[in-house]
Amino acid sequence: MALQISATNPEHPGLLLDLPWHTPLEEWPDDVLVPLPRGISRHVVRHVRAGDEVVVVKEIAERPALREYELLRTLDRMSIPSVDPLAVVTGRTTAGGADLEPVLITRHLDGSIPYRSMFETTVRPATVHRLMDALAVLLVRLHLGGFAWGDCSLSNTLFRRDAGAFAAYLVDAETGELHPSLSDGQRAYDIDLARVNISGEMLDLEAAGALHPALDPIRFGTEIGERYEALWSELTRTSVYPAGKHHYMERRIRRLNDLGFDVAEMQIEHADHGDTVTFVPKVVDAGHHQRQLLRLTGLDAEENQARRLLNDLESWMATQADYVAPGSRDAGLGPRPEVLAHRWVREVFRPVVRAVRDRVPQRMDPAELYHELLEHRWYLSERAQHDIGLEAAADDYVRNVADGRPEPESEDPADDDA
Repeated sequence: MALQISATNPEHPGLLLDLPWHTPLEEWPDDVLVPLPRGISRHVVRHVRAGDEVVVVKEIAERPALREYELLRTLDRMSIPSVDPLAVVTGRTTAGGADLEPVLITRHLDGSIPYRSMFETTVRPATVHRLMDALAVLLVRLHLGGFAWGDCSLSNTLFRRDAGAFAAYLVDAETGELHPSLSDGQRAYDIDLARVNISGEMLDLEAAGALHPALDPIRFGTEIGERYEALWSELTRTSVYPAGKHHYMERRIRRLNDLGFDVAEMQIEHADHGDTVTFVPKVVDAGHHQRQLLRLTGLDAEENQARRLLNDLESWMATQADYVAPGSRDAGLGPRPEVLAHRWVREVFRPVVRAVRDRVPQRMDPAELYHELLEHRWYLSERAQHDIGLEAAADDYVRNVADGRPEPESEDPADDDA
């Protein structure tokens, strides 16, 4: 059988052709290997230089190699943190014609750290707890997307430092399964495996003298389940709010944003005793909110501004009599989201921005100004413990916030097109 390189990007086969495919991976020469730390694996794994890239090559049977390659591609399309699959190489033979195992090739995750490399020096308990936070977030993201990992462990995860915290990435999807959604039993099975695997890995570190004496390996293993359940509950629970307490909805959205999740959809059901709000969180790709805001409203804003404006737009749309929530039985009977979004721009966004900008010395971008008004309304509502209208918040903003700001040295005439 001839050597075959299956890849989605036409550039990758050319980069890979010069590698010594007719040699067992564990015998590859040092001149093609890159001395990077790697975790424990049941397979032979090497970091390899391919052109200007560093790739990870793993020897594995053909069927699981192709299956894992497709699963990793799917996770990438779902914007779930995982390694980037590049190719599968099959038809490998030695110079004498003996068969060699196929390989799965993924891109090296720059700046990533296998957990055992972190424990080469004694790691403080607080740092290890942050690793568990990152792994719990990764598990929740996978489960929200319908992915059952089947072998969650520290060994199958890479970590990146992220502004004092860590971000976790799935490395090994060999045992994973993708479903439309997961049952409670499937989620519990993953968590139970994670608890057993992590406790075992911590016991190994303890035996090697690499674990901080304040950490109990068994107790630490159970902690992943506790952190996961707390996060899952926050993301998926149904909240019932009293009528008029719209700032409670905003508080919930803020908590989800702080956890690293974006509210891609809100389903709001009105009842006699209050508002039942169900949040369906979804991890979205960079620039998602900018593109969505531009598509719905024609407003061009930075990513954080766009997310804030979209949250306000969603809340405002839910108060409109002709709004029909996505996913409800009547979905498709109400006006298109673009129609409601342009009504929000015309009736809410532009009037309040123009009114405030005429009364304050500070000239700023319309999206940033509206963001500040929303922030000010939020703080006033929290202090008053009831919803403060946007007009009242704008008046208070002019009197108590904007008047104390100095005039800018120059003004951008492009700001006048709000």
